[in-house]
Amino acid sequence: MLMASILKLKSGAWRAQIRRKGQYASSTFHAHADAERCARDIERRVDLSQTIGAAKGPHSTILAEAIALHIADMCEVGRAPRRSKAYRLDKLKSSLGRIKLAALDREGLIAYARRRAAQRAGPATISMELGYIRTVLVHASAVHGVAISPDPVDLARVALKRLGLVGEGQERCRRPSPDEFNRILTQLESKRRQMIPIARIVRFAVATGLRQDEICRIVWNDVDEARRILIIRNRKHHRDTQVNTQTIALVSDAGWDPLELF
Repeated sequence: MLMASILKLKSGAWRAQIRRKGQYASSTFHAHADAERCARDIERRVDLSQTIGAAKGPHSTILAEAIALHIADMCEVGRAPRRSKAYRLDKLKSSLGRIKLAALDREGLIAYARRRAAQRAGPATISMELGYIRTVLVHASAVHGVAISPDPVDLARVALKRLGLVGEGQERCRRPSPDEFNRILTQLESKRRQMIPIARIVRFAVATGLRQDEICRIVWNDVDEARRILIIRNRKHHRDTQVNTQTIALVSDAGWDPLELF
């Protein structure tokens, strides 16, 4: 008969793992005390010959715990949230984290979206945040057996779309003029105490069309100077969440030679 173990994850959450009398259970919590309390409760249930595999109710689980659980599980399988998603999840923990999953109803989500709109969040941002809430709920239900449905999110999205509070992002069609570019670069290069070569990074971004995190992840082995190509690993895709590695040509169409900017 084994006792429970409490492990601290890279995300900062605490995972309680219980192996007792042939039964196993695992759950992740924001606080160490909650993990210990859960472990003691499950051990007591096993000693009373109760099954511990039943679905966990949403009445005691708060959104912050479900978010921490989702992040920990994704990190565990090598699919940690990227910078943008991690930022949004952290904001959701701050704004809605203390709300119990059972209280995440349609009315509450619509009220949250109205508050975000009043804070000047755009329809695309609000839509993205609702999508992350739905992802967390589905993960908690499918992976950990929490008895929660994403239906309130779907219903709230229908209402918010009619109100014009969720939608697609606006397409950007304007490019900075050469004069605007020069003024930006002059301002960046005037910061003498700046250790990071921001102006050079901006030129490289314009020359290649790469995102900030893609540029900062480049290593020398990804550059083929002879063939003037660059390998972009784990590139973000608007649909595919799997590993997406691509090769791009390093051309000088934008006025700067990318190879000279390394």
